Amino acid sequence: MNALQWAVLLSVLSTVSYAVAAVVQERLAVRGHRSVPHWVAALGLTGLGALLHVVALGYGSVGIVQALGALTLVLALPIAAVRNPGRVTWRAWRDAGLTTAGLAALTLLAKVPAGTGALTSAHAELLSAVTIMVVAALAVAAWRTPSRVGRSLLLAGAAGTSFAIASVLTKTALVDFSYGGVRGLVLPLLGSIVLLALAGLLLGQFSYRGAGLAAPLAMVSVTNPVVAGIVGILLLGEGFRYGSLGALLALLAALVAARGVIGLAMRTPVVPPLDEILTLPDPGELLGTDAAAVSAAKRMR
Repeated sequence: MNALQWAVLLSVLSTVSYAVAAVVQERLAVRGHRSVPHWVAALGLTGLGALLHVVALGYGSVGIVQALGALTLVLALPIAAVRNPGRVTWRAWRDAGLTTAGLAALTLLAKVPAGTGALTSAHAELLSAVTIMVVAALAVAAWRTPSRVGRSLLLAGAAGTSFAIASVLTKTALVDFSYGGVRGLVLPLLGSIVLLALAGLLLGQFSYRGAGLAAPLAMVSVTNPVVAGIVGILLLGEGFRYGSLGALLALLAALVAARGVIGLAMRTPVVPPLDEILTLPDPGELLGTDAAAVSAAKRMR
């Protein structure tokens, strides 16, 4: 297989891992987060998805890998159909088809960059600084916005931007590592990746509070690949086949995929926030101890 095929395969496996992790998180929510095996499984699957995503970036363009992340919403659909027969509407299947068709067209039109597909040190530093300022500005604007929906969308946009640029910088770090090993890695670059990834995680969680799941999920799912694609075209030499015609077809495919993603986001079941997933179950409820033992366990925590 060529590099693009490896990137697609690893990206799909990453989304499968994320989708299964979401199912495990949903079960945790139903059980009140009282199952340690499921709690560990959710963390493990999320970590595996992140690892596969990073490896995929080493093989393919940032724009394609980020766009394929939207398949998580598509994969959630058959899982929901199996668990709740008859409750998945035809509109949901239509949106899944639109998303899959749009992403497939983008993948077929994608052109492998002529260069390394990585940023120069100067571009990486500039992009990191600009992104941090943009994300901070969006967060401040969200804090000052009285509307819950507006605040949610601004935070989700900031989260999507953070994730997208973190992936762009990760691509650069992987190229640096391939050429110079550990010594080729630049500490400020790694610091920017960690900072933006954590910012995206926290901002994404905050965006779900008070405005439901659908709107912020759709915003993150669309903002992430759009920002990554724009940076890839402007700074990484990424593009599409067939010149202007290919670019136009890619734009149409992106619009089709975005329509499907928004529709799927509106029909995605609520996944519990990360802070709830990371809350350990009560020891007394797990072990079946009496009230005195439960009280003692709580005092020890």
